Amino acid sequence: MIRYRGKKKVLDKVKELDAFPKVPEEYVDSTSVSVTFSVITFFIVAWLMYSEITYYLDSNLVFKFMPDIDMDEKLHINIDITVAMPCSNLGADILDSTSQSVFGFGELQEEDTWFELTQEQQDAFDAVKYLNSYLREEYHSIWQLLWKKGHGSVRATIPPRKSRPNRRPDACRLHGVLTLNKVAGNFHITAGKSLHLPRGHIHLNMLFDDTPQNFSHRIHRLSFGNPANGIIYPLEGDEKIINDENMLFQYFVEVVPTDVEITLDSIKTYQYSVKELERPVSHSKGSHGVPGIFFKYDMAALKIKVYQERENPLKFILRLYSVVGGIYVLGSFINTIVSTLRTAFDKPSPVVRNENFEKKKYKNPLLVPTDLEVPVDLIKQ
Repeated sequence: MIRYRGKKKVLDKVKELDAFPKVPEEYVDSTSVSVTFSVITFFIVAWLMYSEITYYLDSNLVFKFMPDIDMDEKLHINIDITVAMPCSNLGADILDSTSQSVFGFGELQEEDTWFELTQEQQDAFDAVKYLNSYLREEYHSIWQLLWKKGHGSVRATIPPRKSRPNRRPDACRLHGVLTLNKVAGNFHITAGKSLHLPRGHIHLNMLFDDTPQNFSHRIHRLSFGNPANGIIYPLEGDEKIINDENMLFQYFVEVVPTDVEITLDSIKTYQYSVKELERPVSHSKGSHGVPGIFFKYDMAALKIKVYQERENPLKFILRLYSVVGGIYVLGSFINTIVSTLRTAFDKPSPVVRNENFEKKKYKNPLLVPTDLEVPVDLIKQ
């Protein structure tokens, strides 16, 4: 006898460690009912797994208040405003509690334009105005959609003017980015250019005392810090058109630092709330002040931290396995019941034998075997 001394394959050794009994294939009976339940169970398991994974990835947003201790950092204010006065008659600058030079914050770009918009430009601006107004009013109902789906304020982007009017520009577009200190301040647009002084600045508006001052304006953009999804900037898309001269517009802005920490991204930005006040300036009627547009901003002492809160991954995996196992067991149980009932109703009826037929069926001479007698002597020969 030749004995095989070769080594077993690794796969064979692994098969020997199988602790789960297997049913031989000859004892497995595949039916249409079982196949149907298998397909249905597979789709149910796939749908539940997709739902669980989607729910896990769609994490909850947590808003946490904490003291703001980063008082030395700078922040940017993004400005894009159109005022119904020529640029040569306007001055825009910032004055804050540090008495820093107005030229230390940066400089806005001035662009002569026309305040009256074309029909195409007016339609675009109105669409943005109404949409941002809806977002401000319904924010408490759709804030989760805004934060999770990456929506926010819509920029009032006006298409370029295709035709120029046959008149001189009567408006000024002020746009750019200024760098602010993290303290209370005042950004304003008034008549006359500014002149810096050791303890502040003045505007050379005494030359325009007899000149009509129309401070009708459109705010295309006014935000602090980097833009972030989910944050609504209340003043973007705002428009003030007046018929009275020498109007004073005041916006009291409360700026709130906001740290957004989402998946694979971290943003430091700012959101704000605003209160508005407008009144005509008439010294003869006791309404004193300087006509213009004033944005008085202040920094909140608390900041908001926005982050995602997800379930423990181990709990998620255990819940996923329990869902799959429960559907599999329930499907097998229902399949067993249905198969048992089907077998009981499809049991074949017993066969009744006809004795007369059994007796008569061999009477046909062609089918009944005949006994052939062969002589023994002939066989011996």
